[in-house]
Amino acid sequence: MQNSRMAHALSRPLSPARRRLLQSLPLGLFPFGAAWASQREQQAEQPAYALYDQPKYPPGFTHFDYVNPQAPVGGSLVLTPPTVGGSFDKLNPFTLKGNAAPGLNTLVFETLMTASWDEPNTVYGLLADDIAVAADGLSVQFHLNPLARFSNGDSVTAHDVAYSYNTLVSSAAAPQFASIYADVADVAALDERQVRFTFKRRNHELPILLAGLPVFSPKWAGQRAFNEVIDTPIASGPYRIARTSQQRDITYVRRSDYWGWHLPTRRGQFNFSEVSYKLYLDGTARLEAFKAGEYDLLQEFIARNWARQYRGPKFDSGALKKLELPNHNPAGFQGFVVNLRRPQFQDVRVRQALALALDFQWLNRMLFYGAYKRIEGYFANSPFDAHGAPGPDELALLEPLRAQLPPEVFGVLPRMPSTAPPNSLRGNLLKARALLEQAGWHWRDGALRNAKGQALVIDYLDSQGSMSRIISVYSQALQRLGITLNYRLVDFALYQQRMDTFDFDMTTIRYGGSTSPGNELFDRFGSRAASVQGSDNVWGLRDPAVDALIERVVAATSMQALQTACRALDRVLVCGWYSVPQWYSDTFRVAIAAHKFSWPKTLPLYYQPEGWAVQCWWANAKSASGAPT
Repeated sequence: MQNSRMAHALSRPLSPARRRLLQSLPLGLFPFGAAWASQREQQAEQPAYALYDQPKYPPGFTHFDYVNPQAPVGGSLVLTPPTVGGSFDKLNPFTLKGNAAPGLNTLVFETLMTASWDEPNTVYGLLADDIAVAADGLSVQFHLNPLARFSNGDSVTAHDVAYSYNTLVSSAAAPQFASIYADVADVAALDERQVRFTFKRRNHELPILLAGLPVFSPKWAGQRAFNEVIDTPIASGPYRIARTSQQRDITYVRRSDYWGWHLPTRRGQFNFSEVSYKLYLDGTARLEAFKAGEYDLLQEFIARNWARQYRGPKFDSGALKKLELPNHNPAGFQGFVVNLRRPQFQDVRVRQALALALDFQWLNRMLFYGAYKRIEGYFANSPFDAHGAPGPDELALLEPLRAQLPPEVFGVLPRMPSTAPPNSLRGNLLKARALLEQAGWHWRDGALRNAKGQALVIDYLDSQGSMSRIISVYSQALQRLGITLNYRLVDFALYQQRMDTFDFDMTTIRYGGSTSPGNELFDRFGSRAASVQGSDNVWGLRDPAVDALIERVVAATSMQALQTACRALDRVLVCGWYSVPQWYSDTFRVAIAAHKFSWPKTLPLYYQPEGWAVQCWWANAKSASGAPT
């Protein structure tokens, strides 16, 4: 289920390790109230766990509803990643430094279990054919499918799982793994097929996170340190790398010897003989290459481009086709974020003033063709977003933290500033000026200055150029307050390096939503992650109250408790004005090469267009199937 980190043209580039781990979540298990016996005693194969509800698919199911089990195999699909830089320099997606080739996580590496895309929070067997969680919730045990094989023919064993885990939480891998698996005390291979993870404390999401563990062979690294491994992986996925070209293109070929074609979680999927990715230096080159027929699918994130640039002879003739597909995924968060490590952002009144200067209504009307909805918090378009006044269940979590929280948390949650009548940008800027003066910033010598005479100057960091028009409008409003906003466009590699080391003032970040928020919030908002380079806590947020509420999110054992904890957390984050929330779309805008592909009539509920194409489409030389339902 790709519901945690969706690709976006305005997004911060995610480290491949982080993307692989989090996009595989949430998975699932039965609630902790039961004393669990091994699923092997209850159903012979392909066990399933649901976080709060029963799995949709019963034991013995043959395939997911959103695939065609009779899909023909053959042909090719050519894609381009929308947020990856113009080249890659490694084939290892689990280390921090460098840029990994696109497609590795989906096509080459596999996890212990995998989620379906038409239900939330449920996982089915893949490398593991059985999962059992201890009655006390302090350990989980997986049984490996005896048929599972790496691409070199070696059997996938429990020792390989333990090796993969130990490698990923070591200093040689990206630090996010150690952060997310911080509550795992130990891993042990009990025999060739059974591996057990024990926990430091009861954490109901840990079995889910561990079910999403990517597994690879120790022979991949050999005697080398893992952070030195950049060459062809030895993993168990349905494709292998066929060729690369100048670190700009990569092609994967479907494995006829893949071990899992018989699995119901694989039947009808990965139908292309070849899947290729082409990388381009910028969005303009990417779009023109699509129009020229260099690749087959392009997801557009900029409304203006969609309305004005997807035109031409090939669109007129029907060779290229525009689709607007339903998007039911939680929207998550997208917004301008500030670096709290910088002194000018320490005062909450300064941060709130920055929010008052953004005129979303004008932007949506004049630049976005009315295509977007406003994001109000950090769990947009989901049952986890806070609104109105806190109810009794939220207050039960917030009251013990009252001394650490601003009073606004306990009242009606502030809405994002609006310029819809009777409001106006001028009125919002007057409120912003008052807040800035209260925070000690006054107009003097042609700029807004503090008591030391330092001007309020903000550098906005971007790697793709797509935010330039928006920043131009935003900077004009800030200039009326005496704030200088400088737009800094850098190449992708430098941008990633500066973000990993938190060397920025302001940028745009997007985190895709989840149907089951949990441990990833420690990496995103937790105090400990604020000092971990490469973490998602780009804000530098260190707040004991936030930490305590994340603990309540992770400890939730029912959907109601999860929603309550997330809403309480959302309320605290919104009242901290750590970001200027932006916007989201409830449709996917996708252009495709028409007449080349077919797909099932039934769309999954939670999906991303690129992943859906790779896993569910098939080549059709005669005609396309038409718009899906």
